[in-house]
This record gives sequence, structure tokens and C-alpha cells, in this order.
Amino acid sequence: MAEYTLKLRRYDPESGNPPYWEEFDIDLAPERSVLDAILQARNDQDGSIGIRCSCQAAICGSCGVRINGKSSLACNTKLGLAEESSQEDDGTIVVEPFGNMPVIKDLIVDMDAVHWKKVQRVVPWLLPEGDPPEREYIVEPESMIDITQSMACIHCGACNSACLSMEVDPEFIGPAALAKAYRFVGDPRDAHTEDRLMDLAQDPHGLYDCTHCFACIEVCPKDVAPMSQIMRLRRRATNDYGIRDVNNGFGHEKAFVDLIETYGTLFEAQLLPRSFGEGSMIRGQTKPAAVKQLIANLPTAARGLKSGKVNPIKAIIHHKLPDQKQIKRIYHEVESHGERIELNMYIVGEGVGDEQTAVEERGEEA
Repeated sequence: MAEYTLKLRRYDPESGNPPYWEEFDIDLAPERSVLDAILQARNDQDGSIGIRCSCQAAICGSCGVRINGKSSLACNTKLGLAEESSQEDDGTIVVEPFGNMPVIKDLIVDMDAVHWKKVQRVVPWLLPEGDPPEREYIVEPESMIDITQSMACIHCGACNSACLSMEVDPEFIGPAALAKAYRFVGDPRDAHTEDRLMDLAQDPHGLYDCTHCFACIEVCPKDVAPMSQIMRLRRRATNDYGIRDVNNGFGHEKAFVDLIETYGTLFEAQLLPRSFGEGSMIRGQTKPAAVKQLIANLPTAARGLKSGKVNPIKAIIHHKLPDQKQIKRIYHEVESHGERIELNMYIVGEGVGDEQTAVEERGEEA
């Protein structure tokens, strides 16, 4: 047994009082969970503590909280490790409700108002073509490998809590919902893949609103890697369907890829006009809509020049890498294949032949 101090953020909106912090001393073994500690505090010291929990086995996802600032499952976080990660001098374990969601009471947040609302936004069910079969839809097991990772989501909401994009833009569809969207976009039984991708690409709060901060990957307790699913959505939208979206996502990707192929490093002065011009420098400087967007960004460029962050000479002249031919060779090698390989590190085959192992270690798409 060891003694731990929990510092809980208490808040009851119905009371009219502001949030406050309250500490509880707990005696439990280091291998016991933070949830065990919270429940002990509620049972022995204050029965009014609000915490949502069910399975206590990291399956239901209902006990999500922030522990020492990191979104986690309370039942899946051991007290000993939580104390080690504490940012308090005395090792106090700080527990507060999820971020980006309204608080109902203490550690309980309104999942319906944010998480489930956004999941419903992506139409989270199959939309197959034609009449349903008499018994069931049959597909090859290999065709489902690519979506196994997104299927592992338990909807705990940890990724939404940690999402910096959602913090800046509450209307952002969010990592959990977009990971769920890929579960159906990648499903061979669904007949509305292009419609789904078009909808998410054209939405200003959709798949291009993610800023690649990796926070959702770091906090996911089931290794769903929501940001990876968002990147897969983007590749499907741009490479497979060539969707030219109003958010310049298609143009930005093409500009980035083409500049690296040409120079080996990013020519940042050309990135913006090429992005607005669907990858073309000429369209970026002549297309009315692109010119309008460039003009709107002139103050930002001016501030960069004034602060010295932008070098005028380097903005005009950008040298290629000495071994640029090797970069082009890599591009040619990748593009010469007739299919794109989607790596899936979530499933690793064991005890099977080399060919089957290769299939199980990665998802494949035409």
C-alpha cells in the first residue's frame, strides 16, 4: 500500500459556483488505477464526486479524464505511473474533466453535445448499393484489413479532448468522427465513397482542418491513430478521386509533393501560390480566386520580411539538392507501381507464410 494525493477539479454548473480544486488522500497499491483512487475517495470521503465509469477494463471508454494534463482512461492509468508523471513538486496527481466538451459535473462531460454529435455528422453506417442480400454481405478478409485500425475505436473521446484544432475551431469535425468516417470510406461494401470524401473535403471544418499535431495519436488508448486515418481520407480524396476542394487541400498537397520532387527541400515562397493554383504557379498568379487569396496573405508575408524570418533572396532563389536525381528516382519508383500500399501497423501476422504475413502487415488499395 502507498499514499497518494488526488487533486480533483470540482464543478457543478447548477450550483452557480465557479470551479474549484479539492484534494483527497488515498491509500492504494501503485498498480491500482486512478479510477480506483477516485472511487475510493467517493466511497470513503465525499459521495458527491462525479465520475462516469462502467467496465473498469479499458473497453467501454466511459471513464475518460485528463490526468496530469493528458487525456486518458482513468481505469487504464496506474497510480504509480501517474505519480511519476505528475507536474506537481509533491507528486500530487491532478485529475480534471476532458477538454473541448462542456462539463456536466466534476469529471463528467457532455459527450452528446460534442463527440456523438460529430460522429453522427459523418453518417456512421454503411450505405451499400442495391437491395441487401438474403443473408449477409460477403467480402474478402484481406479487403477489410485497412479499416481494422479505425474499427478498434471505443469512442472514449480522448482524441477530441486533446485535439488542438478543435480547441481553436470548435466546429472542426474532429479526429474521432473522421476516423469513423474512414471506417466506412475504406469498407468495400460501401457504395458512397466519393460522396463521403467530397462532403468531408469541401467542408471548411472537415478533413483539411487537421493541423497534424499528433495529439490524438499520443492519447488514444487503442492505437487507432486518428490522424493517420485523416491522412488516409486525404489520400483517397486527392489521389483516388482528384477532388478539387474549396479549402485548397488538393492544391496544397500537389504543390508540396511537386516542390520536393523538383528541389529536394520545400520552396516555401512558391508553396502558397501553388496551393491556391491547384499545384500550378501560373494558375496561382493568374486565377482570380487564387490572386484574391494571395492578396489576403500579403500582410503575413510583409511581417515575415520585417521580422527577418523571410529572406528576400532565398524567397526568389531556391537551390536544388546536390543529389536531387536520387529524389526523383524515389518518386519514379513509387509512381511506377499500379497500386498504392497503405501501411497498417495495427495487424501483424504470426505463424503464417511470407505472402500472407505481408498481406496482414499492411492494407492494400487499388
